[in-house]
Amino acid sequence: MRKSVFIAGVMLTVMASLGRTALKHEVFAVSAQQEPGSRVEVKIDNFSFGPAAITVSAGTTVTWTNRDDIPHTVVSTEKVFKSKVLDTDEKFSFTFTKAGEYPYFCSIHPKMTGKVVVQ
Repeated sequence: MRKSVFIAGVMLTVMASLGRTALKHEVFAVSAQQEPGSRVEVKIDNFSFGPAAITVSAGTTVTWTNRDDIPHTVVSTEKVFKSKVLDTDEKFSFTFTKAGEYPYFCSIHPKMTGKVVVQ
């Protein structure tokens, strides 16, 4: 009987320890989302970029995905990046290495605008 209680106690201690370790990794993963080298998604849908403005760390890769039924582009106002024409479900990615503001638009539909702020 004592042996069973001891084993149960050891198992509970190990399980509790594993739970704390998993929780620590979960918290780390959340904070790592804005770390350099991370990825951020922007959806193109209903003639808009969503979110329209994002703030990221230098080294972050932003990926735009066209979810509309019609083609769009992602073009930097400052000529830093330019996608090809993106059909439905096609993607364009760019890695931002320098701090600054990067406004962009769709060259097919110029009223569609967005901005990436790199810190």
